Parts: sequence; structure tokens; C-alpha cells
Amino acid sequence: MKPKFKDTRAWEQAQLLMQPAFIRVMDNLRKQLEESSWSGTYQEIQTPFPGYQLCLTHQHHSVTVNIWDLCFKICFIDYPISSSTEASIDNSQEVDIDPALIDETGDVDWHRLETKTQYLVKEVFANLPT
Repeated sequence: MKPKFKDTRAWEQAQLLMQPAFIRVMDNLRKQLEESSWSGTYQEIQTPFPGYQLCLTHQHHSVTVNIWDLCFKICFIDYPISSSTEASIDNSQEVDIDPALIDETGDVDWHRLETKTQYLVKEVFANLPT
């Protein structure tokens, strides 16, 4: 299910952040895959809403990462990532935009977005089975 926003401003801020977050996630995943022994393939998914997932494999291990969940984890405060392609939050739970990702002029703070994205993508790879 899609995240629920408290108000129009929160929705507008999410609109501002989601595309840059997606771009930074994809770039950082690419970089991590280049340095990793894991192989990755991307798959398009349709439920609970259209998006992509990264299927990671190494030896006999397989892990799936929902790209939108990772983007939501970057853009929202305390967004829980699920372990499946199902929606990871209750539809009644409202999300809060991470205000640190928007600068004083109302634009994306690219440095903070990149820093948070790098941290969370590295965390995904650090938590892979060994």
C-alpha cells in the first residue's frame, strides 16, 4: 500500500524527494554490487503498486530488496522495511518526511540525501547472509 500523508505539504515534499532518492538508490546499489561478491538482477513488480525489486544471489543465498521500500526508508522518518514485496506499513499509519533532506530554500539537500542513501544501501549489503 502507498504511504499515507498527514497533509498536502507532506505529499508535495515526498514528490520532491522520491525521484532523487530513487536515482541515488539505484546508483548506490550499482556501486555496492560492483564491490560485492553478490550478483543482482532487477525485476519489475506490480503489487502492491508498480515498482522494482533487486534480487541478490550469492552461492546458495537469495535476498530480495524492494526498491520503493528502500526509497521510502530514505525519505521518511522511521519507515520500517519489510522482508517481502508486501507493503511494510499499516495503511492507517501516517509517514513523516525526513526534514533534514530538504534545505532552507525548500529544495532537496543533495548532500544529506546522498549520505543517507549511502548509509542505508551499505546497511542492506552489510546485513546479507554470509
